[in-house]
Amino acid sequence: MSETKLSKFVKEQRKIYHLTQVDLSEKSGVGLRFVRDLEQGKPTIRMDKVNQVLNMFGAELGPIKMERGEL
Repeated sequence: MSETKLSKFVKEQRKIYHLTQVDLSEKSGVGLRFVRDLEQGKPTIRMDKVNQVLNMFGAELGPIKMERGEL
C-alpha cells in the first residue's frame, strides 16, 4: 500500500487534533483496523466509513463533476 492524498490528510488531521489511531477509531465509530488501512492507503475501503472518519475533521468524500472528455 502507498500513501495517498486521502491517507495523508487523515493522518495529518489526526495529529493536529492530538488523536491516536485508537482515539480516532473510537470517536468516529469505525474499527482500529479500518483507521490503519485508511492511513496506509489501502485501495479498497468503504466510502461510508471513510466519511465517518472525515466527518471528525469537517470533511467529506464524494463524487466530483467532470466535463465530457476529461477522463
